[in-house]
Amino acid sequence: MKKYLAEFFGTFWLVFGGCGSAVFAAAFPELGIGFTGVALAFGLTVVTMAFAIGHISGCHLNPAVSFGLWAGGRFGGRDLVPYIAAQVVGAAAGAAVLYLIASGKAGFVAGGFASNGYGEHSPGGYSLMSALVLEVVLTAFFLFVIMGATDKRAPDGFAPLAIGLCLTLIHLVGIPVTNTSVNPARSTGVALFADPWALQQLWLFWVAPIVGGILGALTYRAVASEA
Repeated sequence: MKKYLAEFFGTFWLVFGGCGSAVFAAAFPELGIGFTGVALAFGLTVVTMAFAIGHISGCHLNPAVSFGLWAGGRFGGRDLVPYIAAQVVGAAAGAAVLYLIASGKAGFVAGGFASNGYGEHSPGGYSLMSALVLEVVLTAFFLFVIMGATDKRAPDGFAPLAIGLCLTLIHLVGIPVTNTSVNPARSTGVALFADPWALQQLWLFWVAPIVGGILGALTYRAVASEA
């Protein structure tokens, strides 16, 4: 149960910190954080939680990571469903608190509410195919980095930094295309409070990250298998 609670609180923090930076600070150009600031915020949530709960649950915070680590032989199948449930509930709770705070401003409109989208709901107007390819590729490399950084042969103590920096880079690339998911729980949490289109497009942000996560983990296992 401690593992599941850790995943709940960790995913809460990822959504509250990462999506919160987009909902609040990035909405005001005079603050100047822009896409770069949002990307850094997501990376920092992972770095901080990896140090805080990595020794408890492994700090997945993401169904695609859990699926990938399972496919890569690093995670037991019996914990897969409970981890994903804890992640989704944590993401929804984080988004709910964000919504509660954001709705306290006069004239508040949820709109996209930091949701992920394609087509007319892509920040840069990118197509479904572009979004699909991007999310698969980015999540695959995310899992490749996670597998490598947590390999027993890797330098001790640096995995949280490598993984957090990787997620920052992923957001720098992906925000203009899909607003960056690579995480079905993150996508689900905010979609629950956004305009209806976010739930209608949510399927892509489950399918693509999970496929990418599995591919990335299997690729690492094939080319850099542990001795």
